Amino acid sequence: MKLNIKKYILPLKHTFSISRESRDFQDSMIVSLEQDGKIGYGEATSNPYYGVTFETMKTEITQISKEIEQFQLKNPEAFHDFLTSKNLSHFATCALDLAANDLYGKLMEKPLYQLWNTDNSTYPITNYTIGLGTIDHMVAKMKEVPWPIYKIKLGTDQDVEIVRELRKHTDAIFRVDANCAWNAEQTIEYAPKLKELGVEFIEQPLKAEDWEGMKKVKQHSVLPTIADESCIVESDVEKCGDHFTGINIKLTKCGGLTPARRMIAKAKAMGLKVMVGCMTESTVGISAIAQLIPQLDYVDMDGAMLLKEDIADGVIIGEHGKVIFPSLGGSGITVRQ
Repeated sequence: MKLNIKKYILPLKHTFSISRESRDFQDSMIVSLEQDGKIGYGEATSNPYYGVTFETMKTEITQISKEIEQFQLKNPEAFHDFLTSKNLSHFATCALDLAANDLYGKLMEKPLYQLWNTDNSTYPITNYTIGLGTIDHMVAKMKEVPWPIYKIKLGTDQDVEIVRELRKHTDAIFRVDANCAWNAEQTIEYAPKLKELGVEFIEQPLKAEDWEGMKKVKQHSVLPTIADESCIVESDVEKCGDHFTGINIKLTKCGGLTPARRMIAKAKAMGLKVMVGCMTESTVGISAIAQLIPQLDYVDMDGAMLLKEDIADGVIIGEHGKVIFPSLGGSGITVRQ
């Protein structure tokens, strides 16, 4: 396979703020793998919380580039096993695994969801994320993109008041994401008030390692709780069963589509709700996530919608969340020149 790595700096429509950071741009690594005249694309974004940059990912991949180019892709699972044996970070592995899956589907001339024997006639609608800001700015973002489901980023001293104010401007379903900013007592106290305001669930209210607190929350919260920072890799799924109602899988954190599919199967067998989320990826990453939506209860794949300018074509999220799948095989991605 022929390997190519390219850096993109993705400008955001608006400053994106959560409880621990704000940013106006998102650095992203796009990897392409070419074999037999077909090109597959994958993506992984940088992330300061996990200490991942474009440079660190590129260095990892470059060190094994000759072995990658000698690899003859027969199926994505074997390629992922090869990458795992090289001890790459999950972010770097994700970019390569997404590219391999896209390439494989293009070689087979079928979308991935078809190769996985899933039916895309029904699927969950993605939420649209409203980052932290002043009430006026948050309301303006909702009015700019009328949507049936909003994910509200929280993590202030006025979180319930923020949701109460936003509720005055829409009848949409709300989901709230505290990004580890609350404690157990706050979460249990806030939950009934948020439920009255039309909140569907709470995502990662406590710090990732506060398992005792999350067990208490699961026992006493009137709202479901979804693990994010507490559920990174496959081995985390089982532990989440006693502490959360469901899990949010991020492809970059777990290492791509290949382990994500195993995580989905395991979570469903345990009776957990399953969500897949994004990390402000372009349409490259979002098109990969979209292949999984027939298997999901919830999805957060609005990353490309938050960009001022996209870099690729593929899956389109249309009005009211309707997903339009391209006829091209794999994840259906073409990168713009």
